[in-house]
Amino acid sequence: MTHILTPNLIYVHLFCVVFFTVASGRLLLGFRKWYYNLCGFNKLGLMRDDTVYEDADVQEALRRLPENQYNERMFRVKRALDLSMKQQILPKEQWTKFEEDVHYLTPYLEEVIRERKEREEWMKK
Repeated sequence: MTHILTPNLIYVHLFCVVFFTVASGRLLLGFRKWYYNLCGFNKLGLMRDDTVYEDADVQEALRRLPENQYNERMFRVKRALDLSMKQQILPKEQWTKFEEDVHYLTPYLEEVIRERKEREEWMKK
């Protein structure tokens, strides 16, 4: 049996591709928001980049942060530690929202990692 692609079938196929792409994008966003809230760090007022394990690369990226961003991070971390010690969370209106969470440390961290890898390549030669 051969399938003939008529203009109607092409339009239906395009509609399905666009519809499921958009739907899967919304579904993925919904899952990401659900998982973000499930992690719980936002209930302490933390951002994703506040929870990164501090290895040598992260410490160098933190050193490169502008002073105001570094101070804001330290405030969030200290507040989260205090809340954790008291076994409390922030009121819901103070939770970090998924849409407001910015990757403030990521650009600096990527630069530090790129520089380290470049140094390692030079050391091999």
